[in-house]
Amino acid sequence: MAAAELVQLWRGGLLESTHRGHVVVCDEAGQIVQAWGDPERIIFPRSSCKMIQALPLLESGAAEAAGLSDAHIALSCASHQGAHLHVDMAGRWLSDLGLGEADLRCGAHEPYDRAERDRLIETHQKPCQLHNNCSGKHSGFLTANQHMKGGSEYTEVDHPLQRAIRAATEEVTGETVAGYGIDGCSAPNFAMSLAGLARAMAAFAAAPDEGSTRQRAMARLRRSMALHPELVAGEGRACTELMRAMGGTVSIKTGAEAVFVAMLPEQKLGIALKIEDGNGRASEAALVGLLVKLGVLEAAHPMAQKRLPAPQINWRGFNTGELRLATAYC
Repeated sequence: MAAAELVQLWRGGLLESTHRGHVVVCDEAGQIVQAWGDPERIIFPRSSCKMIQALPLLESGAAEAAGLSDAHIALSCASHQGAHLHVDMAGRWLSDLGLGEADLRCGAHEPYDRAERDRLIETHQKPCQLHNNCSGKHSGFLTANQHMKGGSEYTEVDHPLQRAIRAATEEVTGETVAGYGIDGCSAPNFAMSLAGLARAMAAFAAAPDEGSTRQRAMARLRRSMALHPELVAGEGRACTELMRAMGGTVSIKTGAEAVFVAMLPEQKLGIALKIEDGNGRASEAALVGLLVKLGVLEAAHPMAQKRLPAPQINWRGFNTGELRLATAYC
């Protein structure tokens, strides 16, 4: 099936650009209740699947043994800004494990947070692996790996930790992974259908606080993200701002190349979407439109309006256009 028109950019009363993609909404039974484009489109979920990657951390008992708080759990699901808040917490987490920055395998990059970036420049320091947007996920990996007494190269696809993540991925998506690629943080990223990803998100959404080991793990991951949106992304980011706008009733997570997921516990629905051209502004607009349609986000909320209609402002402050949903979507 072809990708559907989802988001458009208008300028001067004329259609300038169109973003096409795929969207799937699943219920707690794993059934597709609504879809646009191709539900069977195979994608790399990228960072949108960090909750799945964190399942072994909780299910193995590693999180409990290490005394991890809900804030730690939220950071394990994060694609953070590398702000002082994130860097300090990841550093203290590793120290509590008797580990350090050198034990991470995510690599270093300049922090996205401007204040932290400026601090590094002013103090003539280089960014370290704690600044990596995935350092929270990797701190979780190291916690689980220490608990299972695995080898130091925990990002290798045949490492016991990654085998556990692959098994969890197949179980919650209800399908065999279609292959894998190496993510920006050097960890394997298992390919799946968009329907499988939405099915997994519905399972997270419907998981009760009391239930099986997996259900309790899913519920805690979902709840921790909603309780600590500032740790999941950071100031100015869609994940943080939209979870706040919804009052912690919905948990959402973005991934590179315009993937987005959402878990709606009150409705027990899971959402997965992918914009074909990898455009992040379009994935944010498409998600906002669907959340508004499902009644969990107010269209007039400033954080929704920031992304849909997403006014395009030029360097002189003029409004030059706006994003709109395609008429066939939502």
